[in-house]
Amino acid sequence: MWRWSLHKKVERDPRKSPALVRILLRELEKAETEDLRHVIIPLLHTLMYVLTKATGITEELYRRTYTFCTRLLTLPTPYCTVALNCAVQLKTETAVPGTLYQRMVIAEQNLISELYPYQERVFLFVDPELVSPSVCSALLLEVEAAQVQQTPEACMRHVVSHALQAALGEACHVAALQKKLQASPRLVLEQYFHAVVAAVEQMANEPSPSRACHLERLEEIYCSLLGPLAAASGRCGGDPLQDRPPSIPLPSPHITLHLWTDEEQLWKELVLFLRPRSCLRLSADLEALDLQGLPPDRELARVSVLSTDSGIERDLPSGADEPPAPGSPEVERAGLQRKGGIKKRTWPPELLLPGSWHGPPGLHRRTGGPSGDGELLPGISRVHTARVLVLGDDRMLGRLAQAYHILRKRETQKFYLTPRLSLQLYYVPMLAPEEPRTSRQPKLGELASFLGRADPWYQVTVNTLCPAIRKLAEMPPCLDTSQTVDPFILDVITYYVRMGTQPIYFQIYTVKIFFSDLSQDPAEDVFLTELKVKIQDSKFPKDGFSPKRRGVAEGQGADLSICYQKALLSHRLQEVTVSLRATGLVLKAIPANDTEVSGPTHFPHTAAPATEHTCLDVIVTEVVKSSNLAGRSFSTVTNTFRTANIQIQSQDQRLLTLSLDKDNRRTFKDVVRFEVAPCQEPSSGAQKSKAPWLSSHQQKVMEMTKAKPKPLLMPINTFSGIVQ
Repeated sequence: MWRWSLHKKVERDPRKSPALVRILLRELEKAETEDLRHVIIPLLHTLMYVLTKATGITEELYRRTYTFCTRLLTLPTPYCTVALNCAVQLKTETAVPGTLYQRMVIAEQNLISELYPYQERVFLFVDPELVSPSVCSALLLEVEAAQVQQTPEACMRHVVSHALQAALGEACHVAALQKKLQASPRLVLEQYFHAVVAAVEQMANEPSPSRACHLERLEEIYCSLLGPLAAASGRCGGDPLQDRPPSIPLPSPHITLHLWTDEEQLWKELVLFLRPRSCLRLSADLEALDLQGLPPDRELARVSVLSTDSGIERDLPSGADEPPAPGSPEVERAGLQRKGGIKKRTWPPELLLPGSWHGPPGLHRRTGGPSGDGELLPGISRVHTARVLVLGDDRMLGRLAQAYHILRKRETQKFYLTPRLSLQLYYVPMLAPEEPRTSRQPKLGELASFLGRADPWYQVTVNTLCPAIRKLAEMPPCLDTSQTVDPFILDVITYYVRMGTQPIYFQIYTVKIFFSDLSQDPAEDVFLTELKVKIQDSKFPKDGFSPKRRGVAEGQGADLSICYQKALLSHRLQEVTVSLRATGLVLKAIPANDTEVSGPTHFPHTAAPATEHTCLDVIVTEVVKSSNLAGRSFSTVTNTFRTANIQIQSQDQRLLTLSLDKDNRRTFKDVVRFEVAPCQEPSSGAQKSKAPWLSSHQQKVMEMTKAKPKPLLMPINTFSGIVQ
C-alpha cells in the first residue's frame, strides 16, 4: 500500500517527483551504509518505477542513482543482476529523458513504430472451476474500466507530451500542449508521434548520446506544435498561471482475460498474438529460413508437397528439352530449379532450451528491446513478448506446467513460436478462505509460500493481493461512471508484470503410469508440486482369503516395492531398493522450510543444471509390526527420503490411486506401477543435422550438447529471484 500510494502521488502532482526521488535515493544509500540488504531491491524497484513515470528529474539525480547502481555490482546475486539492469536503463535515460516511458507505452499498447517495433501483451488466465465467478467478473470489470480511456490516440498524446515535458522541463506549457494535441486530427497526431519517437530512438541508439542535441531536436517539434511565440515565452520562465501542471498518466498494459478451459489454449492464444503483425515485419526473414507463418484459413500443421520430379531425363515433359528463345527469362536462370520438395531445417540446439526461450541472462527489459533479446537466428529478432499471468492455486500451476510441456513439445515439431516470441510467466495466488484446522483439505498455496520465502518483496506485494481480490468481488459494482476510481488490484498486477524480471526455475517431473488392465496403454503426465498416492480398497483373491484373518491392522495398506536413486551431496548414483507396507505416500517437489529456499529450484541462465541436482521429498507412511508380551501390535511411522528418480510397484493385489498437483480432475485409478523422473526438454538431443552458419568448433560443442539431457524447467518471474 505504501508503494502504491507513493506512485499515486507522482501521478497526481508531478512536481513532487524530484523530492520523492531524493527521499528514495537517500533511503537506498542508508540501506547500503547499514548493510540492510533486504530493503535494497524493493527500494530500487520503487525508485525505477518513479523515474519511469516522472518528469523534471535533474541530471544530477540521474547520475547519483546510476553511481549507486554501479556500486551494487560488487554484491552477490540477485543484487548485482537487478542493479545491472537498472544501470543500463539509467544510462540511456540520463542522456535521453523519457526513453523508458516511451518504450514502455509503445510496446504495451502495441503502437506501430518502425524504429521501435517491440510489442507486448499480458494474458491473464483464470480457471473458472477454481476461481469463483464473482472474482472473474470483478477482475474483468476492473480491466475493462481501466482500458476504456486507453485508445491509441490517447496513448500517442501521452507519449508526445511526456517526451517534450521530460526534455524541456519547466519551459514546457503542458496544459497548452495537451490542449493542442487533443484538438489535432489523427493524421497530424501520428506525424508528431512518429517525429518524437524518431528523435528519442535515434538519439538513444547513438554510441555517445548528447542531451543538448536531443533538447534541440525536441524544441523544434515543440515550436511546430505551439508556435515560436509560445516556445519563447516558455524559455523565459514557463507558465505563471499554471500552479499544478496536469499529470501525464502511464497507461496500464494491454491485458486480456481468458478462462482456462483447454490444455492447448495457451499455445493457441500465443499463436493468435503473433499472427496480425508478424507477417508485416518478419515475413521476408522467415521466408529465407523456411519459417513462414501459416495461412489464416488453415490449421497450424506442416503441409508436405509431393514432388513429381523423378530426376530422370526421359521423364521430363515434351518440350522441356527445347532451347529457350533468345532474350527469354529462362536464359537468365542459372541451372535447373527443382521445386515442390521439403526443405530440411537445422537449428542450433541451444535455441530450444529454456534459457534461449526467455532471453539472454542479465539484461532483461527495455535495453533496446523489451526483454533484451537480440538476434536469435540470423536476420530474425524477437519483437513480441507475451506475459502470461495465472491466477489460482497449486492446481492452476499444475495445469500451467501441463500447457508449458505441451507447448515445448509442439515447438520441436513446428518451430513457430521460439524464434519470434519471448515468453514470461507470472503467478498471483488466489486461495480460498482458510478452513478450520480439523479439515483435511490439502494446502493449496505451497508454491506461493515458497515464492514468498524466496523473495520478500513478492511476499509483501503479490501474496497479499488474495484478500484484496476477494474483497473486490464482494463489493457491489459502481454504476456512477463520472467518478474516477483508482484500480488498486490492476495497479499492483501492472507493477508486478513490469518490474518482475528475475525468474525462479521449477523442475517439471514426468510420471509414467501402468494400469492393472493389461489391455490399457500406459499413461504419461507431468506434475509440478505434488504427486499423492492412496491405497484403494482391497480386492480379495478368488480363494476367499480375507485380510481379516491376518488382523485388521495388517490388512491396512499395501506391500510396495520402491526402487529409487538416493540423493547424495557428491551427486553419485546410488540405487536403493526396499520393500515395505505403507498406507500411502506423497512426492513433493517444493521445499517445505526456509532452509531449503536456496535449493535446487533456482538455476542461473548461464549454468545448465544437471538432472541429479533436483530432488523430490518422498514421505512414506509405513506400517510397522512389533511383538511384545501383550502380543503383536501395529503402528504407522512416517519416513522421508530424497530422490530424483523413483519407481513404485504394488506387490499384492491392492491397487493405487494417483493424484497430481492436488487436482481431483487429474486422478488415475487402478494403478499397479508408476515411474517418476525429472522431465526432459523435448528438444534435448533432437537436432542431429549440422547448421551451416556454425564453425567447426561450434559444431563440436553442439555434438557434445546433444549428448547431455536438458531438464525442462518452468520459470516464474519474481522481483528478486532467490534472495540468499
